[in-house]
Amino acid sequence: MKEANDIIKFLKSRSSEKNKKGMARFGIEVEKAFGIPMPVLRNIAKKHKKNHKLALQLWKTGYHEAMILASMIDAPDEVSSKQMDEWIKEFNSWDLCDQCRMNLFAFCNNAFKKAIEWTKREKEFERRAGFALMACLAVKNKNANDNDFLKFFEPIKKYSTDERNFVRKAVNWALRQIGKRNKTLHPKALKLAVEIEKINSKSARWIAKDAIRELNDKKIIKRIVNS
Repeated sequence: MKEANDIIKFLKSRSSEKNKKGMARFGIEVEKAFGIPMPVLRNIAKKHKKNHKLALQLWKTGYHEAMILASMIDAPDEVSSKQMDEWIKEFNSWDLCDQCRMNLFAFCNNAFKKAIEWTKREKEFERRAGFALMACLAVKNKNANDNDFLKFFEPIKKYSTDERNFVRKAVNWALRQIGKRNKTLHPKALKLAVEIEKINSKSARWIAKDAIRELNDKKIIKRIVNS
């Protein structure tokens, strides 16, 4: 635990009220935050890569930056399904949610399964975690097949009516990234967007219109066709 305590001590020494106010303006919970810039966290993470034990210790402190750092240094192969479910329950801001799915969850063996499971959660950031993970997998997982992403279509359509800001943005994000993945998924995602646009929901219409606009962009279509 000494190593974790030393890191927390260092983070406290770099605490910035100015940075915390800036974080708060972007909707980030700062009650247990230090206001540490991301480059500082990345530098710390470089010294502790694939350290599962330390990651668990840092997460348990409950400090915002320590939890983000935990996601940076944890070893994906050692992360259990139970750990993933426990961690998302503690998400209290979009950035903690997105950092965890980008740094860690996207590389875990059951990422595709969890992405679907979490969309069924009722809490805003837990459901966001599912769709944000879908978006991340569409970009980062180069080996997955198209059927893995087609399984995401049902929850995307079902929860497109969720009016909560951080959920609807993540649903839109997932739809757009899947559509931009390749020339097979592109027309299928566009078709899904058209279906969603017909739903009698303000959130669904916003998600669909934004996705249709981006997926019809000539530059994006050219990149997809040539990829």
